[in-house]
Amino acid sequence: MAKSKQYNDNAKKYDRDALHSDAEAIAIIKSLGTKKFDETVDIVIRLGVDPRKADQMVRGTVSLPSGTGKDVRVAVFAQGEAANLAREAGAEYVGDDDLAAEVEKGMTDFDIAIATPDMMPTVGKLGRVLGPRGLMPNPKTGTVTPDVVKAINEFKGGMVEYRTDRFSNVHVPIGKASFDETALLVNLRALVGELERVRPASSKGKYVRKVVVSTTMGPGVRIDPANVATEVV
Repeated sequence: MAKSKQYNDNAKKYDRDALHSDAEAIAIIKSLGTKKFDETVDIVIRLGVDPRKADQMVRGTVSLPSGTGKDVRVAVFAQGEAANLAREAGAEYVGDDDLAAEVEKGMTDFDIAIATPDMMPTVGKLGRVLGPRGLMPNPKTGTVTPDVVKAINEFKGGMVEYRTDRFSNVHVPIGKASFDETALLVNLRALVGELERVRPASSKGKYVRKVVVSTTMGPGVRIDPANVATEVV
């Protein structure tokens, strides 16, 4: 697909093959012109794991200290008091069999799906719809929980899910182009620190192998894997 003139102009403003420190990469991202909308800043991290092996699948959640800058839409599968609490906590969609029926028809107008444990037999039948979109609730990510209020508040407040894809990449949004450099750097380091914390014991050799940060419509800026801090600034 042809790149825009702005993309090509931005790509000429720095050495795309050079490896930068995390702070330098964020500074470059902030210096580039962006589109009229507030672009998301994404990071892609290639890990030295084999996601085909269960003991090397890297998946979980991390709280980004600076938030995501995104209005997170939440669907909660619950009934009774848990459903009432979810509505009070601000969930956009709440229900049990009725919500499941809507999702089965293709309604996926939400970013996070949360379920109480008793609803999993119902939610489990929605795997064909939720699975490919990365929306299936999972205890490992805190989206299957009896405490729906806590989960809603966390995800609306900056909690994001991470997981390796089939190429061993972790792709996570770490904020918006309008964030200042410190806010983006804090989020980046929080993510890298979390990935280091959950490094599988069976992972051998170099763990963080490639790091690239970019805006939604912009070129990627490479970060030296050996020069990424794991502590917030």
